[in-house]
Amino acid sequence: MKSIAAIFFVFALALSSAGAKDLKLLNVSYDPTRELYQEFNTAFAKHWQAKTGDKVTVQQSHGGSGKQARSVIDGLEADVVTLALAYDVDAIAEKGRLLPKDWQARLPHNSAPYTSTIVFLVRKGNPKGIKDWNDLIKPGVGIIPANPKTSGAARWTYLAAWGYALKQNNGDEAKAKEFVAKFYKNVPVFDTGARGATTTFIQRGIGDVLVNWENEAYAALREAGPDKFEIITPSVSILAEPTVALVDRVTKRKGTADVAKGYLDYLYSDEGQDIAGKNFYRPRSEKALAKYAGQ
Repeated sequence: MKSIAAIFFVFALALSSAGAKDLKLLNVSYDPTRELYQEFNTAFAKHWQAKTGDKVTVQQSHGGSGKQARSVIDGLEADVVTLALAYDVDAIAEKGRLLPKDWQARLPHNSAPYTSTIVFLVRKGNPKGIKDWNDLIKPGVGIIPANPKTSGAARWTYLAAWGYALKQNNGDEAKAKEFVAKFYKNVPVFDTGARGATTTFIQRGIGDVLVNWENEAYAALREAGPDKFEIITPSVSILAEPTVALVDRVTKRKGTADVAKGYLDYLYSDEGQDIAGKNFYRPRSEKALAKYAGQ
């Protein structure tokens, strides 16, 4: 009887293995999420195989958020997009007609599983004495942001600078416009994305201050060392909400809708939120947010 039971077990296992699929997803993301999704993809693949028996390989594409959105509209077959701001996903919905216009309602927190903000990274000792946005428009200060035409971080930076200027000038939009113009006059070079801007500032040594994602600044500080750089948090910034979405027309054609939906859902899981916090994003989970608040 034991030998018969063993045979049936092996047979059932063989059937299970035979039915397992090898699945592939493409996540088209914005510039500085490489480390986040490298870790998350490994965790998700283990989770999905344990749940369904199917093996999942997640491929990544990274670049400036606006540029990435344009690539998807032009035919890059993303199963999911994880971009820097809702505007870029809206463009995919409206111009590419690849997903419904109400896509934000399909996941919690308007499809933004984590948040961030904009901070400054300066060289150790802060030689230019930069403390707030007004210091960035002084003569002789070199600012390194990304290009607002292609980068999500750059557009959040623009909004944060605009918000600061409005607050300082009692809502006077003309003065805010003047402030932002002075800000961009101090930019010696534009990069297409946030990671490129970080490289320009840290590796090429250009500029006095990097204006970038909080998560990117902390990741750069960890890599380069606190003996070389320090982070300045301005008095006013912005709640930046990177968003994620299923690309319906692509997943329907490829037959990947279930695994792609599971992928995005897992960003909200305890493990997904923990990975976001570990990589210097601000998780939606209060538990994960508290765990990584002091890092």
